Amino acid sequence: MDSDILRYSIQLAMLKQLLTRKLINKNEYFKIKDVLMKDYKISSDLTS
Repeated sequence: MDSDILRYSIQLAMLKQLLTRKLINKNEYFKIKDVLMKDYKISSDLTS
């Protein structure tokens, strides 16, 4: 379980870097984030 949370956190950080560097737009960011949350069974978003 802890390794899943760590993997999710790393992928979320990488995703945020893509958004910051304008390699993806906000819509793409939120779509990918939703997929990650479903894949890792994250029910709430505390990063907002």
